[in-house]
Amino acid sequence: MKVVKFGGSSLASGKQLEKVFQIVVSDPERKVVVVSAPGKRSAEDRKVTDLLIECAERCLLDQDADEFVEAVIERYADIAEELNLPSGIVEEIHADLLKRLNGDRSKPDRFIDAMKASGEDNNAKLVAAYFRKQGVEAHYVNPGEAGLLVSDEPGNAQVLPESYDRLFSLRERSGLLIFPGFFGYSEEGEVFTFSRSGSDITGSILANGLKADLYENFTDVDAVYSVNPYIVDRPKEIKELTYREMRELSYAGFSVLHDEALVPAFRAGIPVHIKNTNNPSAPGTRIVNDRDNTNGPVIGIASDQGFCSIYVSKYLMNREVGFGRKLLGILESFGLSYEHTPSGIDDISIILRENQLNSAMENEIRKRIDAELHADEVIIERGLALIMVVGEGMRHNVGTTARASKALANAKVNIEMINQGSSEVSMMFGVKEIDEKRAVQALYEEFFAAVLV
Repeated sequence: MKVVKFGGSSLASGKQLEKVFQIVVSDPERKVVVVSAPGKRSAEDRKVTDLLIECAERCLLDQDADEFVEAVIERYADIAEELNLPSGIVEEIHADLLKRLNGDRSKPDRFIDAMKASGEDNNAKLVAAYFRKQGVEAHYVNPGEAGLLVSDEPGNAQVLPESYDRLFSLRERSGLLIFPGFFGYSEEGEVFTFSRSGSDITGSILANGLKADLYENFTDVDAVYSVNPYIVDRPKEIKELTYREMRELSYAGFSVLHDEALVPAFRAGIPVHIKNTNNPSAPGTRIVNDRDNTNGPVIGIASDQGFCSIYVSKYLMNREVGFGRKLLGILESFGLSYEHTPSGIDDISIILRENQLNSAMENEIRKRIDAELHADEVIIERGLALIMVVGEGMRHNVGTTARASKALANAKVNIEMINQGSSEVSMMFGVKEIDEKRAVQALYEEFFAAVLV
């Protein structure tokens, strides 16, 4: 049995939904279909989820939101018209949206979650209606009724463990099951959404709960690429990679799959297959527990901007018990989370997202580190990009770090910092944002150009 998820671009129009239908019915093993809200039809278009968020925010400010309500309903109406669906489905969606708009606004975050979730919820109803019109037995499934329980954390809901046993009973139902992504219900019966792009998470949860043989994730690219195609022209496609490799690449900027989505599938040992709705015959990319390392030490290179570092130096730091704990405790008191902590015997760098840190906070942190830790030097540097070089094969290849460092040196890119994960599946380079593109291109040339030739 397969669980299959379709992203917003795959469901943006009636024409796209026709492709989805053909894909689903072409394989009888596809039992559960997880859907996102309609995405963009063009670069200038807006996602339904974005319209719903703005609509909710206007309502909370007691401002007129009619134009956004109309825009949302128009999107569903356009799809229904393209597919020659009866007007009743759009009327049902309109009634649901108005009910949510008139709901409890005393807790703004929960109100916004309920509004956001309507994008996927109503699209699942529309998709089910279309499948039935095509003569296929298809049923809309409400996540609450199915037993998808989540924590009451608006915008960051976490699946509760008991959900998996509850969801298993879906296997007994007949026909195709059309399941809305992105949200679940708390034990009190309230709607809470996962983090953005959370429909990937829903698909992974269902694959786990249903003990599926495969989780297929359809998007708008043929495969996961070894590097960002906006930085390197026609990069190598990745045919297979491990969960750990995909997690590292997703963290560092790969946007094909939500970085939390793999967890439920990983825990159940279920392979994930990335495929293209617009080119379903393409082989795509499989994500598995283990793979043969036959393609060299590196499987992919990812990069992301918007980081800063807090560099702290103190002579004999390594002999001072609790120094690292105290330093991280200072950051914790400001509500800051960190990404990496490369260190030496007398110095340590804390890498964090710089949008967490304003100038006033920066000065206070500097003062506290001086006063409480008596540091010799504290330097806060902004405008950094992190580049992740990822591959299970690095554990078995000598000299990978040297090759990467030499490639960056030849490209005249200064390495601000370097850090290798303890699992040896990835290594991270910190460079100036202005050097990011040149650095990624140099690393790609080093590890992939020779393979392609």
